[in-house]
Amino acid sequence: MPNNNEQLTIVFMGTPDFAVPALNALNKYKYHVALVVTQPDRPKGRGRKTVFSPVKQTAIKLGYKVFQPTSIKTDEFEEKIRKIKPDIIVVVAFGHILTKKILDLPKFGAINIHASLLPEYRGPAPVQWAIINEKKITGVTVMLMDKGVDTGDKLLSETAKIMPHDTAETLAKRLSLTGADILIETLKCLTANKITPVSQNHTESTHAPLLKKKDGHIDWRMPSHKIEAFIRGVTPWPGAFTFYNKKRIKIFKSIPVKTDLDETPGTVLKSFPDELCIATGQGALSILELQGASGKRLGIKDFLKGNMISAGSVLS
Repeated sequence: MPNNNEQLTIVFMGTPDFAVPALNALNKYKYHVALVVTQPDRPKGRGRKTVFSPVKQTAIKLGYKVFQPTSIKTDEFEEKIRKIKPDIIVVVAFGHILTKKILDLPKFGAINIHASLLPEYRGPAPVQWAIINEKKITGVTVMLMDKGVDTGDKLLSETAKIMPHDTAETLAKRLSLTGADILIETLKCLTANKITPVSQNHTESTHAPLLKKKDGHIDWRMPSHKIEAFIRGVTPWPGAFTFYNKKRIKIFKSIPVKTDLDETPGTVLKSFPDELCIATGQGALSILELQGASGKRLGIKDFLKGNMISAGSVLS
């Protein structure tokens, strides 16, 4: 006899690493995933080699059928989902907004795992913005999807601390595991009619807009503690950078330091030979890990052995 999990037909939609733990959890608890929908294969890296999304790689490994539509607003896509007759659609960082026709197909609706405590940080980059804005607490929310962007009723949520040295990468990894756990709990409660959707307070909503490559440019006029948080928030994407002699330098780790010097923000301060301290709008920032335009990621001591950055010069 099949268990209750096997009787529940699921369509899973997701694309990046963040979605993988949820798909693995559905497999672990023997849910019937009839189809995995993910974005088309895309070229990546300097060689522009076509690669599968992390979700596609995982789906193939687990033996699931994979569908990669170029558009979800087509009759073909709707008909494919309709034929499956899903009881529920699970969406995790899919990268597309589902149409009302698709949302109305499943018996239990479509649910989404979002990496914030909604209505805070609606949008595509909640993890990054929580760190950039120096939040201490964030979390994961499972919600019923509607036609808006992260505006649906909340089902379950769980809080998580943002650690002092968290980057967007490390925090996202933890939240993805939390999301997988509460997804399973949500499915159990939802199918047993033991969960009551709660409307979001839309007046308290904040937005987490998509970060583009140019958004990693450091503004040295900000206080040092805000720049340090910014660097962590945009690591690994889009990556924090500045310019020295018109050459791009990526910065990965830093620490705020106090200083009585009143220098133009971005000015390289006099310091020990194996240190690099930059004046900011308030205090200074000691750089710990960075990467030159054509080099590799290095600790500051190793970087300065082969790259001179003169005191008094100004980073832009």
